[in-house]
Amino acid sequence: MNRISMIGVAAVALLALSGCTDSEAGAESPAASEGAAELTPVTVGVIPIADTAPLYLGDAQGFFEGAGLDLTIETATGGAAIVPAVVAGDYQFGFSNVLSLMVANEKGLGLETVSPAVATTGDSDADFGAIIVKADSPIQSPADLAGKTVSSNSLGNINDTIVRTLVDDAGADSSTISFVEVPFPDAIAAVENSQVDAAFVVEPFVTSALEAGDRVISYAYADFDPKLDIAAYFATSDYVEGDPEVVEKFQTAMQQSLEYAQENPDAVRDIIATYTKTPPETLAKIVLPTWPTAIDEDALQKLAEAAQSYGVLTQEPDLDSLLQ
Repeated sequence: MNRISMIGVAAVALLALSGCTDSEAGAESPAASEGAAELTPVTVGVIPIADTAPLYLGDAQGFFEGAGLDLTIETATGGAAIVPAVVAGDYQFGFSNVLSLMVANEKGLGLETVSPAVATTGDSDADFGAIIVKADSPIQSPADLAGKTVSSNSLGNINDTIVRTLVDDAGADSSTISFVEVPFPDAIAAVENSQVDAAFVVEPFVTSALEAGDRVISYAYADFDPKLDIAAYFATSDYVEGDPEVVEKFQTAMQQSLEYAQENPDAVRDIIATYTKTPPETLAKIVLPTWPTAIDEDALQKLAEAAQSYGVLTQEPDLDSLLQ
């Protein structure tokens, strides 16, 4: 069953954008200036990777301003850093992989998804997340990762859970893997310097790894489940209940942003260049993810069950509370 995790959007907020162009910025009317002063400031914590391109793109397109928000984007290495900042009130919204949100709620933090963010393409031959190894590595498949060292941008989370699942499904013993935390931008060097045997990376680092001569042994998200949502935008339950109008404005802008990104891949590649150091020739080759407007609950349940089996979760999560 799919659940649309968007509140219905307000047409007035969407129409407000259509009358503004860059050429009109210098001749702003007093009424427009007064409206701009009434924008609600919100801060969103994200990871600066291809996954979050719709947020940056929506900001550049004016979708958030059109919805009545003054958007600030803050970056971090992973959801494990973003979740505490949202809980503390430093950010109103955050981007995190879906398993981090389940873990946080198991600890009583009270988080809710407010928008889908990114999902696998479902293509086991070309996806935006992959396990990479050196060209001359003896590792040929997930089964060969048993007994090896594998990096992820955070531990006890979605990526190592998926790696363990693929290894065990292949008949090997994932409990023998040593997982280490390495930020995505440093993972390729860690592989090439033999600090780790393999690394789980996402775009644009998958393509960068291939250009460096590394190999992909599994497009792991797609291999785990072709409909898997990887991450979502979230807020605390208290914020969702206390500021529903701001949440709805954010959802309005995010839905526009996700739809625009899905329909304009060239614009996505251009915007990624503004917040990563990816060369244009690499950006032209990267595999873009799917940016859905619905979260697939069946795939999410499968991930939750895998996380329970490896002790990342100690009990079945309440997905109904998470997916508001």
